[in-house]
Amino acid sequence: MVEDGFPPGGGGTAVVSARAVPDDHPIAMVRSHSLPALVGRELTHRILAGEFAAGSKLNEADIALRLGVSRGPVREAFRALEAAGLVRLEKNRGVYVRELSSAEADEIFELRALLDEFAGRKAARHASAEDVRTLAAMVERMDEATRQGDADGYFELNLAFHDCIVGLAGNAKLRELYRRLVNELALFRRASFDHAANLPRSAAEHRAIVERIAARESESTGRLLREHAMASRERARLAREPGAADTPPRRPHRSPGRRR
Repeated sequence: MVEDGFPPGGGGTAVVSARAVPDDHPIAMVRSHSLPALVGRELTHRILAGEFAAGSKLNEADIALRLGVSRGPVREAFRALEAAGLVRLEKNRGVYVRELSSAEADEIFELRALLDEFAGRKAARHASAEDVRTLAAMVERMDEATRQGDADGYFELNLAFHDCIVGLAGNAKLRELYRRLVNELALFRRASFDHAANLPRSAAEHRAIVERIAARESESTGRLLREHAMASRERARLAREPGAADTPPRRPHRSPGRRR
């Protein structure tokens, strides 16, 4: 019998275990993704989480050192992030996290509202009972994040909620376009989740959307999602105004390197 990768009797030759490697194990991830893709995924996570602020310069050598990879995969990841609208590459200057102007954000919000409405109508027609339970569970976790003042956790749940609805629409091109727009908007609207009053308002809107999907009311689902997108635009605008009055929620302590 082989235990812990070594044969019985204390021999020093390792034996490969036949146990399956979990999908989220680093080895499995490397098997199914290229190294530049993994680096890009990590950088995307850090940008969307606000670890790399809009306008900040990304140092290729520093990132390679921090992630334990060579500079080549980082360089390739930068090009992919530029194509995704998250960074800008300036010749002879470097790579910078993209800054979105208010005018650009308004245009994206308007387009996102149209896509949300379309996706909502289709999701209400296609969602199964299990899909509705999944969305409702997300809203419950949003409520908990609101009570805990966990802006980071709420932000990630919000992204997952809308990605789930777009996925239910069953249109791969829609999902691809929507994800790009949401990623770009994240550079602009992240601050709106740092204001305490915005979290319960947003959670209530999500709850109403799930209720309409559960009732299979496609028209009202689409309308609520469109209104939610435009309400998000207003919250983002107000959060960026000088002297925004809301008190930022407290942030739970997270151990270094922990990802949600």
